[in-house]
Order: sequence, then structure tokens, then C-alpha cells
Amino acid sequence: MLSSVGAAVRRLRQEREFSRRELAQKSGVSQRFLADLEGGLGNISVARLQDVARALGSSAGELLFAAQHERTDRRVVALVGLRGAGKSTIGQALANRLGLPFVELDALVEKDAGLPLSAIFQLHGEAYYRRLAREVLTRFLAETDAAVIATGGGIVTDPGSFKLLQKRCRTVWLQATPEDHWQRVLKQGDVRPGAASPHAQEELRALLKSREPLYSQAEIAVDTSRLEIDGAVEEIARKVA
Repeated sequence: MLSSVGAAVRRLRQEREFSRRELAQKSGVSQRFLADLEGGLGNISVARLQDVARALGSSAGELLFAAQHERTDRRVVALVGLRGAGKSTIGQALANRLGLPFVELDALVEKDAGLPLSAIFQLHGEAYYRRLAREVLTRFLAETDAAVIATGGGIVTDPGSFKLLQKRCRTVWLQATPEDHWQRVLKQGDVRPGAASPHAQEELRALLKSREPLYSQAEIAVDTSRLEIDGAVEEIARKVA
């Protein structure tokens, strides 16, 4: 219901050609809460919903009625998986196959922060990155009806972000063997894993094993080691159709 109410508010705001800032000014509800509301995360009171509805020239009752009849098709496909799973390569090919835009969450985070990821972690730490990624993801999903998005490998360890993905997206776990994860990272020209630790390959294997219970909560799982790129794209396209 929250997702449907948010979709109804977003649709009506866009029909009125209001920016979220304009709606915030007219309704007295903060832009951040409106973003949460449109993203399906804002558990708004009836009184505040009436404020938003009135600013849109509607009523809380009409918004709730619209929400009951709002299409709830999830047309954003979110790819999850450990580094080296093929999210960027398969994501772009899948987006081309489906005729949708392709984005990478980390690129959106970098743009929002005005810093590369390495600087974000160095200056602000992982907790800041997780919080910023959640905020950026919330805004993206509030403004996007259909897309393919590649997420960071650790997004499943942030309950808020992963719950949002599961609620608003078709989640797809790109599976691969530990050996394929390792070879793909090296093929991308990244020699840091081996340089950072002589046990990096074993550490990657352990990380994959520890996260498998989380990745397995995705709606769809696709074995990229078995299917390779073209086969994985076709299987995902068939399952999300």
C-alpha cells in the first residue's frame, strides 16, 4: 500500500508539473520525506497525506483510491552480487535488450557526493557511504519507472537498502564460482586484491560464502558461470518479462 500511495503521489505531482521542492513548499512536508513517500518508504499519517493531497489539488481519499488501483508492476531490474559477478557488463547488455536505461548505483553516489568512491571511504568511512547510497537509491527509485541498475556488492548487508530493492525492484542475483569472480576482477585490470593480501583469493571465497544467504533472498538467481554473458541476459530478460 505504501508503495502504491507513493506511486500515486509521484504520478499526480508529475501531472501537475511540480518539482519535489515546490510540493514540499506547498504542503509543508519536507523534500526528504516526500522522496521517502514516493519511494514507498514513508509511512505517512492521514493528516500529513491530506496536506500533500491538498497541495496537489486532490484529497487523501482520492489518493488512497488511486493507490488501490495503481499498477504495481516493478519495472526496475536490480542486479546484486559480489564483485566480479558481471553486473556492469550484463547490466548494460540487459538494458539494451529490454530497451531501458542502465545505471550504476556507485556512479550515482559519486555524482551526488562530488567525490570518487575511494575518497568517500577515506574521508567519511563506510557508514557514511552506506547512508548516502541508501538516500541516493531512494531518490532514484522515486523518480524512475523502469531501468536496469547495478548495485554494489555489499548492498545486501545494509538492511534498509536491500529491503528497498526487494520492495521496488525485480532483484536478480548474478551467481558465479569463486574462481570466476577472481578471474573477472583480474581481467578488469584490478591487481589490488593480490597486492593487498597474499590470501586475497581465499578471502574472496569466504566473503562469497558469508553473503550467499543474503544474495539468495533475491527474487531471481542466474548462474553466470554456466550461462556466460549472452545466456545470462536472455534468461534474465525471459524471467522479468
